[in-house]
Amino acid sequence: MKKANRLITQQSPYLLQHAYNPVDWYPWCSEAFTRAREEDKPIFLSIGYSTCHWCHVMEKESFEDLEIAAYLNDNFICIKVDREERPDIDGIYMLGCQLLTGNGGWPLTAIVNYDKKPFFIGTYFPKKSAFGRPGLLNILQNINNHWHTKKEELLNTSEEIFKSLNKSFSVSHTFLDNSIVGEAFNSLKKTYDSEYGGFGTAPKFPSPHNLTFLMRYHNFTKDKSALDMAFNTLTAMRNGGIYDHIGFGFHRYSTDREWLVPHFEKMLYDQALTATAFVEAYLVSKDELFKDTAVQIFEYVFVEMTSPEGGFYSAEDADSENVEGKFYLWKKSEFYTILTKEEADFYCSVYNIDEEGNYDHVENTEHYNIPHLTKSFEQLAEENNLSLFDFKIKINGINNKLFLERRKRVHPYKDDKILTDWNSIMISVLTKAYIAFNVPKYIDAAETAIHFIFNNLFDINGNLLHMYRNNTAQVNGFIDDYAFLIKALFDLFDATHKPLYINKAIELQNYFNEHFWDKTSGGYFKTSDLSAEFPIRQKEVFDGAIPSGNSTAFLNLLRFYHITTDVKYYEMAEVLSATFASFINSYPVGYTHFILGMLFFKHNAFDVIVAFNKYDANAKLLVYEIRKRYFPFKVLIVITPENRDELVKALPYLSNYTPIGDEPGIYICKNFSCSLPVSSLEEFDIIIKSLFS
Repeated sequence: MKKANRLITQQSPYLLQHAYNPVDWYPWCSEAFTRAREEDKPIFLSIGYSTCHWCHVMEKESFEDLEIAAYLNDNFICIKVDREERPDIDGIYMLGCQLLTGNGGWPLTAIVNYDKKPFFIGTYFPKKSAFGRPGLLNILQNINNHWHTKKEELLNTSEEIFKSLNKSFSVSHTFLDNSIVGEAFNSLKKTYDSEYGGFGTAPKFPSPHNLTFLMRYHNFTKDKSALDMAFNTLTAMRNGGIYDHIGFGFHRYSTDREWLVPHFEKMLYDQALTATAFVEAYLVSKDELFKDTAVQIFEYVFVEMTSPEGGFYSAEDADSENVEGKFYLWKKSEFYTILTKEEADFYCSVYNIDEEGNYDHVENTEHYNIPHLTKSFEQLAEENNLSLFDFKIKINGINNKLFLERRKRVHPYKDDKILTDWNSIMISVLTKAYIAFNVPKYIDAAETAIHFIFNNLFDINGNLLHMYRNNTAQVNGFIDDYAFLIKALFDLFDATHKPLYINKAIELQNYFNEHFWDKTSGGYFKTSDLSAEFPIRQKEVFDGAIPSGNSTAFLNLLRFYHITTDVKYYEMAEVLSATFASFINSYPVGYTHFILGMLFFKHNAFDVIVAFNKYDANAKLLVYEIRKRYFPFKVLIVITPENRDELVKALPYLSNYTPIGDEPGIYICKNFSCSLPVSSLEEFDIIIKSLFS
């Protein structure tokens, strides 16, 4: 029987996966560093996450291996970190890896001294050297030898690495160049794959904030090629194997140019961000494909990723039964076992199921397939002599049969921790879907989730926490937790008009400004001044798989300025943009979400305030019609008899906005100068046209 190590007491699913390794793991804690100093040993630090395929590989090859474990236990103090639980720790060492090697990824392997300073950083290593790649055992032996014979060299190396890290966080204030909007667009256009959609070759990531940028760039410039790139990419992703056509939702990324073979893990933030792009694409185009895809993503999240209390789980693994993608792959013969012959023939034709298999993988000896589309539903309906409606009914019925059969398989591991930042992104897109589709269950789910956060992810002192699992919340909130939660509160206020949400947003922003804002150089640190772990505090602005906290905070500050009219938010936004301008000016395409704030800042932002004396069905229809018109930089405030007193208390200037007799008063304001109020949608459209013609 295997013996548990110290990780057995942790809440993190990733740490618990390693709780029975023979490695004498510590979680990140002062005890580990104290022991390392007392015993004069270097620290072996391993960082990963529960649904990381190569983390599983390295565990099986090395951390379950008795030889490796014995060497580590004798010569190192070993610490295991969940990057999703502690993004602050991961961020420091991942940046060090990128500075030293030019790339990064997980598992992240670092060897550090007892002052937490690294002198060796890499990613995945096999147990033994092969094909020119160093093996973990050789690395450990060499470092242990150096520690005992040339320790001063290693400590000097750690100091140099830490100096480089510190330097990388320094900023020089300047101004955002107006040309960066066009430069970001041109960079995307140059790398756009006109044949298969997306950008670059392989691997291909969804990068939904780039697609949102393109749609808003079109709104600003009317350049149709921006829409074409966004819509073609969304369509290609939806048709490809990166999309789960049977159970819905998007896999992490495509390993090939054609979007066919995914890396099969599913992350909550990918569902939320891709759904955001599909909802926005529907608002722009009214294409039902985009709406249907967003609806299916939400269905996946509700079925597979929602806790009984209404919070959202983090991820599903790529592997099941120790094989990546096994849960999602099909042999052609299986369809003929589950379906009628007519259904199987039809389905295999539609989804390109091949006798030889289409899963181009070295281990695909059993001819597995990934269902995917190469034609639109409209084309396929015509080829099968069906109306589009009848085609969808038929294909959905077959997919449901396959879904029920697939549920009998061994499921991938589900990471059931609930993270504040990822939940907040999901809440935001649910509010946007409610606004776009007028479906009450989306706003109901969003409000249930926000109240889950209110009830479970604040400590007794009112401080926001990062992670919840097994009735336990822990880890002080990071920049992304605050920035994305504040954004979610804005979006809920926009969708529901409830003063609770704007009041809570203001309260959180005040705390955020006090404890995260860099009072010397501007911008927000990754960690609070109450919980920083390192001599240096990281500041991030690059928009990677998830838009950065500073990009999100930039847009939040501008929304605060428009909603409250308090100039301090505008001034902070100006400082924030100046803080990171040198980074953004040098590589605009890496900061497309931040650039959305610049468009809001300088161009198309306007406010709509609608005051009602009765909030009945006609009033709700008017608000819905105003909302569903695609104005991405619109701030909407709805005043009703039910919320007026509390809204005016929070935002006193709103007392000046009243209905027109028995009719609603619609006020359209640009640069804080408002039109005379109108009462009808037709008059609203005329004023909007005059503002943006």
